[in-house]
Formats: sequence, structure tokens, C-alpha cells
Amino acid sequence: MEKSGKATRSQYRTKISEKFSEKIKFGDLAFKKTISMRYGENPGYPAAFYAEEGAKGPNMSTMKILKEGTKGLSYINVGDMDLGQRLIVKLSQIFPENNICVLIKHEMPSGIAMGKESHKTFDKAWKCDPLSNFGSVDVFNFSVDEKTSRLITEKGRNVEVVYAPDFSSSAMDILVQRKPLRIVKMGASCQVPSQDMPVEFKRVAGGFLLQERFNSRIVSPESVDIVSKKNPTHEEVQAAVFAWNVACFTRSNAIVIGTKDKIHGIGSGQRSRIDAAEDAIRLSKRGYGARGCVMASDAFMPFTDVVELASKHGIKAIICPLGSVRDQDVIDMADDCGIAMIVTRKPGETDSERCFLHR
Repeated sequence: MEKSGKATRSQYRTKISEKFSEKIKFGDLAFKKTISMRYGENPGYPAAFYAEEGAKGPNMSTMKILKEGTKGLSYINVGDMDLGQRLIVKLSQIFPENNICVLIKHEMPSGIAMGKESHKTFDKAWKCDPLSNFGSVDVFNFSVDEKTSRLITEKGRNVEVVYAPDFSSSAMDILVQRKPLRIVKMGASCQVPSQDMPVEFKRVAGGFLLQERFNSRIVSPESVDIVSKKNPTHEEVQAAVFAWNVACFTRSNAIVIGTKDKIHGIGSGQRSRIDAAEDAIRLSKRGYGARGCVMASDAFMPFTDVVELASKHGIKAIICPLGSVRDQDVIDMADDCGIAMIVTRKPGETDSERCFLHR
């Protein structure tokens, strides 16, 4: 059995040769192969990373691998890094005075926090969901220092990739001692936008889908409207903007709960909204809990059940789009429960913003 186990594990270390083209073009988009990867999403299938020619700023084309680790940067790692970088760039533009840490697992956020001290921000993000964060890709909008690196490499904590704008020399001395760890430097500050073609495409059998990249307009208290009898506090509106933008990078159906400086629970990829809400509240119990949080829903509430669940667990406010035939029932339920209802449109506007993500 031991020999069989070793043979089985070896498949995860075996590189699969690939013969993909050195350059690929899709209309006006041109890409150049820069990394031949160990394998794709699953062992035995070749994979590579292509950088968009001419792209600049904080995106995957400008990353610099400082340490490959024992297995090299993987297909899944790069997908996680991309989602984490997109989210952290967006949050850095909205909350420019904060250190921000985003932890990603299987292209879904699993821990997000903001703060003034770098090591405390990482620790706060990790404690959002320590179980899910095991094996995460950790993305920072600040230079990783010695204190943060000691926490990252702490015994019992498993991190796949550290991705940041820079690293102090003492931090690098500590990080390189963790042999499997990949260390990657961003090509630009998170405070500036990515300069690449703002389109997304998804391969389907016999073709591909193309769309303009989504970029949320909900970036400040002035971006939202209040439709409930109860008005949210200033801190609750801050938390709502924060949680909404995390929901924008969370697989739909998405429910995110949090406070103004950290995310408490995430429900993602569920077929029904109530299941996503139940997951967000259940997973919050691994860390900070749901009471006193603001809830963000990536689409409208089709029924009142999510509001009732939120009330039961001490949620103080909800941010979501309108658009359901039962909007008034949902608003009435929020009023009955004493929950502030924040909607994703400016006062006087009719249409709300929705933020589905399917990647």
C-alpha cells in the first residue's frame, strides 16, 4: 500500500510536456506563451500561461516569479492569483488608505481584511476562515515585511503562493526557507488600474463566449440608495460597499457578510440564494460570526427567506439589487425585522447593479 500511495502522489509532481503555439491571436488580442506549466487543472493534461502582449500595470502579464517552490507555479495558482489581484486592485482604489490582504482558494475569496498594520491585517484575514484558508494563494497590496512573513510561514499554516508588490530583504530570507512556497512579485502597484484589453472570454465546445469586463459602480456611500424605514449607520454603509465588492469577485450565487474592515462569511457557487446565505452564516462561525454584520447579495432576493435568516442571526443591514416581482415583500420584511435595506443604485435611479460571476 505504501508503494501504491507514493506512486499515486507522484502524479501531482510529474510535468506533462506541452506543444502549444508560442503565440495565439483572438481578433485584436495577441498572447505570447511565457510559462509551460506542470499540468492543467488535473494531472496528465498539458497547460501553459500566455501573457497579453502590450499589457501593463497590475495584471498577470507583468508578474515576476521570485521563487518557484518545489513544484513551480501551477495553472490553478495563476487563476487564484488573477482573481485575488483583480479584487485587491478594486478594493485599493476604493479604500486607498488601507493595507489589504485577500486570500483565495479555488478561484473564490476565502479571507479578506483591511487595516493599518501589515502583519495584523494578514492575521485578521486568515482568521476569517482558517480551515478554508489552508492551502490558499495570499495576495497583498503592500510590501510583505518580516513580521508578516513570520506569520505566513508559521508552523501549521499552509500557503501555496505569496503575491505582493514587494518584499523586504528580511521577509525574503524567511519566506525562501519554506521550500514548497511560491513567491511572486506584482509588476505594478495595486493603486493603479490594469492596462489590458477589458474583455473576457470563455471557451465552449465549438466556439467561445466574449463579453466586456464587469467593473462595479458601487464605490462609495453616494453610489447606493436606502429603501427601508431604518437608515444604516455610516459604518454599515462602509461595510456594505466593502462586502458588495467582494461579492463581485465571488462565484454566483454569492452571499457575503462582513463588517467595515473584514469579511466574516462567504457563501458561493450555490444554486439557490438561501443556500448561499446559509453557507455564509455557517462558515462565519469558523471565525468572527455573523452578528452585527452587513450582508451583500449579488442579485435580488426572489423571496423573503434570506431576510428572515439574516434577522435570526443578527445581521444589521443588507445590500442587494432590486428587480424581483417580490421586491416590496422583501423590503417590508426588512422593515419588520428592523434591517436597513441598501440597494445598488444611486438615489433617483431606477435600475440596480447586479454582479454575477461564473468563472
